[in-house]
Amino acid sequence: MKITPPKFIRRMFPDLIWQIEDEQGVYLTFDDGPTPGITEWILSTLRRYNAKATFFVLGKNVEMYPDLYEKILAEGHRVGNHTYSHQKGIGMSLEHYLEDIDFAASVVHSNLFRPPYARITPSQLHAVAQRYKVVMWSIVSRDYNRKLSGEMCLRGVLPHIKAGSIILFHDSEKSFANMSYTLPKTLKRIAELGLKCKAIEL
Repeated sequence: MKITPPKFIRRMFPDLIWQIEDEQGVYLTFDDGPTPGITEWILSTLRRYNAKATFFVLGKNVEMYPDLYEKILAEGHRVGNHTYSHQKGIGMSLEHYLEDIDFAASVVHSNLFRPPYARITPSQLHAVAQRYKVVMWSIVSRDYNRKLSGEMCLRGVLPHIKAGSIILFHDSEKSFANMSYTLPKTLKRIAELGLKCKAIEL
């Protein structure tokens, strides 16, 4: 099953970053952390492959686990704002949505933003884009879906990897079973393709 965003969606939202022009790099991203036990495992796995990544973290989790947040940065990875409390923009007022992002920004210092669930209204997106680079993805692992096996998640990722891909994983307990199966095999495939895992620098 192809799980990359349809081209018409990209054309509708040209200001969003769906992939990165890079002939050598692949960009792994992890949403929803930091999460005790999970973040450390991700960092250890990335280290084994000399891979860098970008973590779109929740402000509330950074407040609860500041040492984990600092460890992400200390190991040379980038971070991005994923709101304070994992809010869906749709159904929220612009004021309240921006307030939640600003709460996160008080502890997450980054010019990158990713909307949870990709649920964001045009007015919210316009306002957020004034202050952030809004990063989406070209491949979603679906590691959060407990109805899928790790092998099914992997089959949705490996065939689509190419230079410039932004791959979405999750740094959460819910996703760990599928993510922990898929990530090492994804890193191995990236290396076989002669590509390098990089943090997002925009």
